[in-house]
Amino acid sequence: MCSLDDPTRRRLYEYVAAAGEAVTRDQASAALELDRSLVAYHLDRLADEGLLAASFARPEGRGGPGAGRPAKHYERAEREFTISVPPRDYRLAAGLLARAAESDTSGTVRRALDHAATDLGRELAEANRRDDTGGLIGHLARQGFEPYDDGGVIRLRNCPFHQLAREHTELVCGMNLAMLTGVIEALTADVRPRLDPSPDRCCVAFDQQ
Repeated sequence: MCSLDDPTRRRLYEYVAAAGEAVTRDQASAALELDRSLVAYHLDRLADEGLLAASFARPEGRGGPGAGRPAKHYERAEREFTISVPPRDYRLAAGLLARAAESDTSGTVRRALDHAATDLGRELAEANRRDDTGGLIGHLARQGFEPYDDGGVIRLRNCPFHQLAREHTELVCGMNLAMLTGVIEALTADVRPRLDPSPDRCCVAFDQQ
């Protein structure tokens, strides 16, 4: 993770992460107005350290003789990094709690979880509103969801609970929806949250009213 201490490398990582699709060296160079050779060096370092995934592909619609060499593309790696000194394993505890909630056939635990998640969403939104700024989009960005507009629908590129949601999808996505509903209530945002699961983004989307 020390690799991101370099400001140029961090800018490149953030650009690739926000792109939502694989980008080339030329695209990154043009977007950040950096020398292409410098961009190539830093992107390859990020790939070597597992923060980016690299692949080769020709431009769409070009193939066969004369198509040129495939360009190197970069996208954010799926691998997660967690640093804890001394060692801690909060994911294990979260997984155990999720299993316990799923084993409650009465639904009491799940209702309590959703209620607590909604309350927490309100509390987080109120705290962020006192600090500032940016309304719903600003709040979602600060919480790590990486929001973006998709033709009038606000989608979330990153799920802060990604690994847990993969293992306990219905439970965690329901919790996430309840929490973000609390955020909207506190911010009085003119949007409607709904579940819209996809493997490459967060399960919650917002329809603008």
